[in-house]
Amino acid sequence: MRPRTLDEVIGQRHLLGPGTPLRRLVESEAPMSLFLWGPPGTGKTTLAYVVSNVTKRRFVEVSAVSAGVKDVRAAIDTAKRELGMTGRQTVLFVDEVHRFNKAQQDALLPAVENRWVTFIGATTENPFFSVISPLLSRSLLLTLESLSDDDVRVVLERAVSDERGLGGRATLAPEALEHLVRLAGGDARRSLTYLEAAALLADDITVEVVEKAVDKAAVRYDRQGDQHYDVISAFIKSMRGSDADAALHYLARMIEAGEDPRFIARRIVIFASEDVGMADPTCLQTAVAAAQAVQLIGLPEGQINLAHAVIHCALAPKSNAVVKAIGAAIGDVRRGLIGQVPGHLRDAHYPGAAKLGHGDGYKYPHDFEHGLVRQDYAPEQVRGKRYYEPTKHGGEGVLAERWARIRDFLRGS
Repeated sequence: MRPRTLDEVIGQRHLLGPGTPLRRLVESEAPMSLFLWGPPGTGKTTLAYVVSNVTKRRFVEVSAVSAGVKDVRAAIDTAKRELGMTGRQTVLFVDEVHRFNKAQQDALLPAVENRWVTFIGATTENPFFSVISPLLSRSLLLTLESLSDDDVRVVLERAVSDERGLGGRATLAPEALEHLVRLAGGDARRSLTYLEAAALLADDITVEVVEKAVDKAAVRYDRQGDQHYDVISAFIKSMRGSDADAALHYLARMIEAGEDPRFIARRIVIFASEDVGMADPTCLQTAVAAAQAVQLIGLPEGQINLAHAVIHCALAPKSNAVVKAIGAAIGDVRRGLIGQVPGHLRDAHYPGAAKLGHGDGYKYPHDFEHGLVRQDYAPEQVRGKRYYEPTKHGGEGVLAERWARIRDFLRGS
């Protein structure tokens, strides 16, 4: 089912439109060096094959897992001879190029620099960390995105009907199609592998056949329906209730059902401030780090980072004082309690500000004992309002005592 032309490629629309580098490479006779960076099953090898087929260039694939410097140099020498004797260019495709060490990557430089080959390197790792800068600077970096559910659905439907696939010899029930889409997780190759395994068991492919073929139970979960909202609600409430086991169960359900891990990570980040807050300020750091890790490495490894954050959030002391504080402050602003900024707090840096009295009487806290000085900070309309009311939970208990003393001092109690 590998596409034969760029028009047959599913997904990666941002790379395949008119005027894009890949289009120019296909339409031009000039060699070009590319790095294709993206998750597994998004079409990196496919795009290399398509470029070779459409441009009628030799296709030579080298796997960085098993090849050494000798293999790289042999492939380049053959490409040079072919170019010199027949004028035919070669596409040198290096899969998992991030696995090459520095010496192996250095061996590619002459071929790239002298344009003896059209070099295409595929990697699932960030090339800025795993590829030597001389090679990266001489190449164009293209980032591939995970396929959407709609893209994977098209891949499967095409495989069922196309003669290169099942050729209509099997039928795929709608529920089984959706189950395969969820299992694929944006990986077209995985979806086709599962479809092929199911087709070997039966011509009428149902959810039960797919479950048997891939040895994976179907998780009843609709990302647009009730299950989506029910499970994420139970997930949040389990963390709020400090039940780490239940929270991990719902996390596993969402991961296995193919939920977008970035959505899960965003909810954990929100929870860290909404339900933990200042009771454990490090919880937000963990949640943000997990979200960044998921963005960087994706699944399946990212599930470990998500579980790390979920356990931290579930077991952390809880406080909703932060969300109550900002909610109360916004409520007053929306009711019109705004008022003028006190003159001594206004910006006094621009020319003419002094003539307006901006900054007059401002007391610089660092000049006073304990870094505190009594002066009005809030507009008159909300002076005396109490927004942040810390709990005694976790680290917020210490802050509660400190804030009480500071508030009393500032307000002259």
